[in-house]
Amino acid sequence: QVQLVESGGGLVQAGGSLRLSCAASGRTFSSSTMGWFRQAPGKEREFVAAISWNGGNTFFADSVKGRFSISRDNAKNTLYLRMNSLKPEDTAVYYCASGSRGRWLISTIPISSEYDYWGQGTQVTVSS
Repeated sequence: QVQLVESGGGLVQAGGSLRLSCAASGRTFSSSTMGWFRQAPGKEREFVAAISWNGGNTFFADSVKGRFSISRDNAKNTLYLRMNSLKPEDTAVYYCASGSRGRWLISTIPISSEYDYWGQGTQVTVSS
């Protein structure tokens, strides 16, 4: 069983930055593909970014490319999402997710079903 706990959300002005963290329990973190998703009010959950088990590969949604970065520390069982140049449209609940199969397929990485475990989410609000 894997438990994921996000932190680092909050209220920030447009143009500002935040770093989200996701602390994972369990022994599978270091072999799992990890992802970040977000869900804005009234909208479906959408993919934000993903990172391969060893950190060697990353993938981003077009909407955040160049502004967000994803990283992981397998020694600390922690996933990060650095968000720069935040926009009001980035306002959402952000979720981290773990894909225990550890696959890296561009066709499936953005799909929710690729991930087995989910955190409870952390709210990010960007004011204009």
